[in-house]
Amino acid sequence: MSSIRLLATIALACAGFSGAASAQQGLPPPAVLVQPAELKSLSALSEFIGRAAAVDKVELQGRVKGFLGPRKFTDGDEVKEGQLLFTIEPEPYQATVEQKAAARDAAKAALENANIALKRAADLLRTNTGTQATYDQRLSEQLQAKAQVESAEAALREAEIQLSYTEIKSPITGRIGRATVSPGNIVGPDSGVLATVVSENPMYVLFPVTQRELMEARKEGATDPNAPLLVQLRLADGTLYKEKGKINFIDVTVDAKTDGQLVRAVFPNKDRVLTDGQTLRVVIENSSPPSVVAVPQGAIAIDQAGAYLFVVNDKNQAEQRRVKTGVARDGLQAVEGLKAGEKVIIQGQQRVRPGMTVNPTMAPATSAPQKG
Repeated sequence: MSSIRLLATIALACAGFSGAASAQQGLPPPAVLVQPAELKSLSALSEFIGRAAAVDKVELQGRVKGFLGPRKFTDGDEVKEGQLLFTIEPEPYQATVEQKAAARDAAKAALENANIALKRAADLLRTNTGTQATYDQRLSEQLQAKAQVESAEAALREAEIQLSYTEIKSPITGRIGRATVSPGNIVGPDSGVLATVVSENPMYVLFPVTQRELMEARKEGATDPNAPLLVQLRLADGTLYKEKGKINFIDVTVDAKTDGQLVRAVFPNKDRVLTDGQTLRVVIENSSPPSVVAVPQGAIAIDQAGAYLFVVNDKNQAEQRRVKTGVARDGLQAVEGLKAGEKVIIQGQQRVRPGMTVNPTMAPATSAPQKG
């Protein structure tokens, strides 16, 4: 290529570049969507995996051996404390009670006879017509008869206790589960659980907390029962359980394997939404959070120097503002380095450079934060 031709080519290229630059300078200011920074009561959320646990739970078992009688309930029934649920054939145990009662009566009769004999021996000894040896013998017989009565009464009490075990009653008020053994089967102490009764209102929720999380919570007063904490549950479908809970216990030991400590919260459960053993997410936050300056999360960008955003001044010029981020929640981000009311660019900031004039449009009040 000749030198004249090369120079011409360079000249044309420079002319094209100059035209492009002129065209760029003639473009209107970029449109951006802005939203004022607001003072918000924003608190951090902490979520933990928890499990529901009944306040009271009883596994019913047979304590004596015998044929299981008809059930006195339907699976899933609400049962009351002291309500009869199962019977084990009582006849053999009733017969034993009657036998022991008869033995007790015989022992009492023998004691009465020994008392009479002892009194007679004492009278004879006072009138010098009896001997000391006879009196001592009658006293020994009376003491033995008394001991026999006490032994017979103890045996009768034991038989009555065994008889009482033929009626299996609920020790708590709650809901009874599925019966595991059908009537007519032989049951006993080795037969396992016949049915389980659980209380349902209120309900405990247990969840482990690491030592680091617990120390941070203690600094903020979260482990104080009087602290203004909001304790909620997130159900399997992602919705929040309508009832609020309260932390009422922190375990006294730490799990050596996980370095976690068990925390317990209690929740009302009138509608039986919570079930013993159910997996849940425990959501904890401060119910009286401080007010902070908050902006939509999409307005914040990060580079090597840290977090920043763009604000629009009174001259519609974009200013880059370095901020320190705090709590993030519900699409909002708490920031330091910004005043409430300043107009923050929430959409279109990728086309903005510091000092550039922009064409701002105020976002509607109900507009969800958008990323630009």
